[in-house]
Amino acid sequence: MKNIRNFCIIAHIDHGKSTLADRLLEYTHTIEVTNGQMLDDMDLERERGITIKSHAIQMEYEYQGETYILNLIDTPGHVDFSYEVSRSIAACEGALLVVDATQGVQAQTISNLYMAIDHNLEIIPVINKCDMDNAMPDEVEDEIVELLGCDRNDIIRASGKTGMGVDLILQAVVERIPHPIGDENAPLQALIFDSVFNSFRGIIAYFKVVNGVIHKGDKVKFFNTGKEYDADEVGVLKMDMIPRKELRTGDVGYIISGIKTSTEVRVGDTITHVDRPCEEAISGFEEVKPMVFAGVYPIDPEDYENLRASLEKLQLNDASLTFQPESSVALGFGFRCGFLGLLHMEIVQERLDREFDMDVITTVPNVSYLIYDKQGNVTEVHNPGGMPDPTLIDHIEEPYIDATVITSTKFIGPIMTLCLGKRGELVKQTYVSGDRVEIRYNMPLAEIVIDFYDKLKSISKGYASFDYHPMGYRTSKLVKLDILLNGDSVDALSTLTHVDNAYEFGRRMCEKLKDLIPRQQFDIAIQAAIGAKIIARETVKQVRKDVTAKCYGGDVSRKRKLLEKQKRGKKRMKQIGNVEVPQKAFLAVLKLD
Repeated sequence: MKNIRNFCIIAHIDHGKSTLADRLLEYTHTIEVTNGQMLDDMDLERERGITIKSHAIQMEYEYQGETYILNLIDTPGHVDFSYEVSRSIAACEGALLVVDATQGVQAQTISNLYMAIDHNLEIIPVINKCDMDNAMPDEVEDEIVELLGCDRNDIIRASGKTGMGVDLILQAVVERIPHPIGDENAPLQALIFDSVFNSFRGIIAYFKVVNGVIHKGDKVKFFNTGKEYDADEVGVLKMDMIPRKELRTGDVGYIISGIKTSTEVRVGDTITHVDRPCEEAISGFEEVKPMVFAGVYPIDPEDYENLRASLEKLQLNDASLTFQPESSVALGFGFRCGFLGLLHMEIVQERLDREFDMDVITTVPNVSYLIYDKQGNVTEVHNPGGMPDPTLIDHIEEPYIDATVITSTKFIGPIMTLCLGKRGELVKQTYVSGDRVEIRYNMPLAEIVIDFYDKLKSISKGYASFDYHPMGYRTSKLVKLDILLNGDSVDALSTLTHVDNAYEFGRRMCEKLKDLIPRQQFDIAIQAAIGAKIIARETVKQVRKDVTAKCYGGDVSRKRKLLEKQKRGKKRMKQIGNVEVPQKAFLAVLKLD
């Protein structure tokens, strides 16, 4: 056990952690790196150049005549996948903190660092991309020293591209990171930190052995669900799964036990023996709370059960996704899904399409609100359709976040204007180093859900980094904005919005829908309403045939007769005609600007 090291790599998005992981794998002769980012095995990860899943891999390293086993977990850098990072941290004793030499410390670096320090991980600071022309390693070193309070000599300068400093990183991992602590003779305790679905072998769970030993063929049970299984196969994770006879304390590996139903495996559960169970489960990582909710509906209503099965399989691989059934008048039966953020929502949609061949419609994302009625009862509402009658509501509370933006001083003005426009309150402003400033705001989560991140990036030319943490609920003056088509409310387009923004938002929504809804044989009235009060209206004009074309001259009453006949027909059509809202209209609401 003293020759095992478990560590992860944490960094902000695009700071080069997957490339650095490639160099570590090459240096230890674990694999031949063929086309870069070997641990990002999803097509989606390669196309976008981001890490979505944490990946575990085992390396063997010779140092001073001894062989060490290094278990590396590569983690995502985007704020929406911080749950993946918390799971990896729970399975490790140390972390490489990678900072880009051209960009310095960013918001996500700081939040992941605090998470690692809370779990008492040994931190090894690494400055990556030191080979680039615009690298500023000295300035970045100052920032890291200020952030960590470490010694300058502890910081390793490296480059994932050229392989500079990789040997120093591996030496530091062996020398500085403590080996796992546990008792091999104690009852088995193993923490599940991830799982995947394999259509041939069932569910494969990845775990770290904290105490005890697990052998192939053992009778095991999962602590929280209480279900019992046979360990058909256990082994370690390299690029492929390598079966082993046993896994001892401190090892990271996988177990296949022929589980077919996805609800039986919970990430964060503990595996133990049936005949000699452990006393208590391991406390791993915190339960994640979804921040953004959206309805996901199958385009073909017959695909409802397939969509449920697809979401369950996806949830195995991505435990931060939550869903429950709901129905909508416009869209039929579907699910109300909870996501960690907008990128997470986009990725889930893409994965449903690619991995499970599911075509889905997603409604406008929103957050959860607490609604207090006149009797003092509280209900949590994720969907504007679930709002009680306005006369019964005493007040509404919405979730607030503590947002941190790190940027260059020349972008302070526009960024402050953006945050104030989103109802933000400035908490404090501190200068990190030189011309970099950290601005903290308290903001309503609903305001940042749709387009805040994109706007922030374009205002700051990509130089601002953003991170946030939930900070509870606050009372707010919110109203439900309904969109009516010919007097019928379209529940998938209704939103909860702040009273100051409602008129402007309603007007823009009507204008946008006017362009997107195809013309029919009758006039379509598009209205935005708050309760019974109409605040905006647009009309999609009808398509008309020129019925008077055949009249050349003659009395005007002949023309009028034909027009009146056409008018009566249009009126009858309007009674039976219904308006189809195209999928583009649902998506357009997200991109109103």
